[in-house]
Amino acid sequence: MTDQGMSGMGPTALVGDSLTQGGDWQAWMPGETIYNFGVGGDTTDDVVARLWDVINAQPTVVVLLIGTNDLAWRRSVEHIVRNVETILVTLRRELQETRILVQSVLPRGHEFADQIRDINRHLWQFAPTVHAQWLDLWPALALEDGELNPAYSEDRLHLNDEGYRVWLNELVPALERLRQQPPTSRAITLPDLGGAA
Repeated sequence: MTDQGMSGMGPTALVGDSLTQGGDWQAWMPGETIYNFGVGGDTTDDVVARLWDVINAQPTVVVLLIGTNDLAWRRSVEHIVRNVETILVTLRRELQETRILVQSVLPRGHEFADQIRDINRHLWQFAPTVHAQWLDLWPALALEDGELNPAYSEDRLHLNDEGYRVWLNELVPALERLRQQPPTSRAITLPDLGGAA
């Protein structure tokens, strides 16, 4: 096995907060070379500040999930979206041959549902402009009212083992689809935006 992984691709960088940090991605995706750039407590501002760590690693795939900690800091939807757009524009400019997968902000307590849906709607619309693919994790993890399914979390925020299993079941096929597309292809599927609010 080479460091190119089973897919023949180079390393995959997973970028985000404690949700990403907490995953045992290398064990779960044994054919891949995984760089875990998840940092507990990180906001979108933090990812903007450390983005060159990711760029300097020269990954062939970047998987991004960030934004939920901003909500705890009472950051506005506009602030979060603008920062994620900055992250994506910078990644695309500096890593032109890298495939980018943007994941929807995960559900948490239902009191955040409207804000998260709004963020995700903006990111879904923006992702194709930087030739990034979109993965909507909301349908797999949210209840009708936008609450993170309690089967997948003990604290309405962090995922338990079952929550990570559900996420992985969505992520692995999305990565396979992503790798079949050229780095600059447009999004190929429309998301389910979690139902009309």
